[in-house]
Amino acid sequence: MKRQLFSNILLGISAAVLITSCESRSHKLGKGEGVSRVTNWFWNDRRYGGFEVADYKGQQTPIGMTFVLGGRFTMGATEDEVPTVEANSMRRTVSVSSFYMDETECENVSYREYVYWTWRVYGSDYPELCVYTQPDETVWRSPLAYNEPYVKNYFKMPAYDHYPVVGVSWYKATDFCQWRTERLNEFLLIQNQTLQPNTDQSNEDVYNTGTYIAGQYEGTNGTNLKHNLDPSGDKFRPMKYEDGLFISDVRLPTEAEWEYAALGLLGNNPAPENKRRRGEEVVTDRNTLPWGPKNTPRYGTRNRYQGEFEGNFMRGAGDAMGVAGGLNDNADVTAPVNSYLPNAFGLYNMSGNVNEWVMDTYRPETHTDMNEFRGFRGNIYNEYVYQEDYTFEEKDSLGRLLIQPVSTKKLQATRTYDVRTYDLNNFKDGDTLSNYAYKYGENTLINDSTKVFKGGSWADRAYWLSPGTRRYLQGNLSTATIGFRCVMDRMGSPDGDDQPGGNNFGNQKKHKR
Repeated sequence: MKRQLFSNILLGISAAVLITSCESRSHKLGKGEGVSRVTNWFWNDRRYGGFEVADYKGQQTPIGMTFVLGGRFTMGATEDEVPTVEANSMRRTVSVSSFYMDETECENVSYREYVYWTWRVYGSDYPELCVYTQPDETVWRSPLAYNEPYVKNYFKMPAYDHYPVVGVSWYKATDFCQWRTERLNEFLLIQNQTLQPNTDQSNEDVYNTGTYIAGQYEGTNGTNLKHNLDPSGDKFRPMKYEDGLFISDVRLPTEAEWEYAALGLLGNNPAPENKRRRGEEVVTDRNTLPWGPKNTPRYGTRNRYQGEFEGNFMRGAGDAMGVAGGLNDNADVTAPVNSYLPNAFGLYNMSGNVNEWVMDTYRPETHTDMNEFRGFRGNIYNEYVYQEDYTFEEKDSLGRLLIQPVSTKKLQATRTYDVRTYDLNNFKDGDTLSNYAYKYGENTLINDSTKVFKGGSWADRAYWLSPGTRRYLQGNLSTATIGFRCVMDRMGSPDGDDQPGGNNFGNQKKHKR
């Protein structure tokens, strides 16, 4: 009996040593990294099937952007509505996820780069597309004002390089965001030496992340190709989303995100979290303007700047900039995008200078309908088009994968909530209501193309500087007072320092063994 027990112990020890030695040997040979927590199979090892798990280093702050730590806040009007203004900004507590936001409004020079790229790539065969991307420079014209110098010079002259671009419709701003996503991802591949720069792209032979991953864009390979660990696959493969290299999509902010970022309530927390303290779950005061708990756009500290305006707006009738020798905001129309004081999140000109497009479709009662978390109106659900063998349909003439609306049948089969159509602009606003109350051009200026803009501009009174105010315009229109800035979603933990999500009591273990 003792002899049998001793043999069993030896057998158990031998098995444990074998497993340990296999794992150690695998790592020493560099052919495996990590072990599955559910099967004990090695990850990133061709001999064990080649399932790959990236050694993710965390999300980096995109160039030109700053981190906005999410949280809850009271969305809506921060002061009484003006009697002549529509009461469309009711107060409501909502939560916003963390995200990254451009520190400044989009500059003329940045938008010119987009226009230049479009002409270089599509100009020969699709000049109408290139003309469409350009801002409407005639927005400066006014029947009883001489603004032709702005029409001719504002977008193109170097003197205005770092001024906010205007004359850009909501749809053009959305297209710019998509273009920026592709150029950032392409640069990441070039920086990783997976692709070489390709300045000869044109028409359908244009880098697009979707077509690259689908194998429909090859480009010129670099020296750092991705080895394919699939035993039945080719030696090399394109990068995938799972590799952790690509960024999240650049887009316009939702109205809730924009308003939350503009208020900058991080600066109102009496003891924000740091390495030494947990942080207080309280906001001591409510902001009317982005520059802290005060109800004035003037700088208050007693120094040489005391009394100066912290934003660019119209103080009163005919007063666009103050008196010679003492200009109040030192700007006649717009000002450079990094002018004035940033708010607690490091964002410039969230009030004044130019209004900014947000992603939402306008409805007067939006605040009562939207979700309490990541609220947004304007979802349109699309999907990629596949062939019969479940491979992607061939890309279009502009080098993009084809998309189509998600069918009603598929929505009803896969969703647990009441969604009957891919277009949710009118969700809970009444399909019958949209056909009756929102007859555009008859009894309202509201339809599914009506988009929200916020923030106040160089031509607005101080009332519109409050982040809770909201206005709307048709998405295909543009003015000399509306610009935009971009955002990007924060992936994973809401903490910008790539700390693990959830409360960590010192016992959190790494997932990879």
